[in-house]
Amino acid sequence: MMKHQINEEAKNITETLSNIKKRILVFSGKGGVGKTTVAVNLSFALSEQRLKVGLLDADIHGPNVAKMLGVEGRRLESAGENKILPIAVTKNLSLVSMAFLLRDENTPVIWRGPLKMKLIQQFLSDVAWGKLDYLVIDSPPGTGDEPLSIAQLIPATGALIVTTPQDISLLDSRKAVNFARKLNFTIYGIVENMSGLVCPHCGKQINLFKEGGGERAALELGVPFLGKIPIDPKIVELSDSGKPFIIHSPESKASKAFQEIVAKILHMNRNS
Repeated sequence: MMKHQINEEAKNITETLSNIKKRILVFSGKGGVGKTTVAVNLSFALSEQRLKVGLLDADIHGPNVAKMLGVEGRRLESAGENKILPIAVTKNLSLVSMAFLLRDENTPVIWRGPLKMKLIQQFLSDVAWGKLDYLVIDSPPGTGDEPLSIAQLIPATGALIVTTPQDISLLDSRKAVNFARKLNFTIYGIVENMSGLVCPHCGKQINLFKEGGGERAALELGVPFLGKIPIDPKIVELSDSGKPFIIHSPESKASKAFQEIVAKILHMNRNS
């Protein structure tokens, strides 16, 4: 019976993946670099291009995506035939997250690795994603057991690495690039987040975490540099309100920088 269940699950995962054209793993060598903010806004921007997009929040311990998209408190519903429906954020964007399974937002997830991987498997085998142009995976940070297991379970067609300008973070981004290479991912490139703050009073840029490190790392490692996203207090305010900044603050410097990053990713995929 157990062997039958495993074979059935593997079959369902294979079927799910066959209906997804592109899979993008968004990850970082360390936490606290804004990886989830990048994953959320990337997903939303792609969906605004009339593309069908799924967003898989694979960070089991810190499932913040639902709040950032304004759909926290929702619950997953049955689609029949032992399938569940992802949460529809917009017409073209759907989401699955541990947040939809918790009793409340303050409930901690105290699970060991095998349980977490089982849940990720179910997010693929039991969720009726339908046909997708993109599945964006918000991976746990680091290059350890969890990101490795997720990367092997959901073989991505591309990896996007998020870093910040300071030297410590860049050391981790180099590890992330090598991690992606060992798994034979296509590397879309490096995004340098928190890249300077424009003073709202004098208009001068303040480089809180140094400058240009992400670009140097990309050049050194021979991978594309996708762009710099500056610090903007509106990003924090909008994220806390469940509003992606790329849509709700389109004229901001951060939003324009992110639109350029999305355009580069789309261009790479058209030519691949």
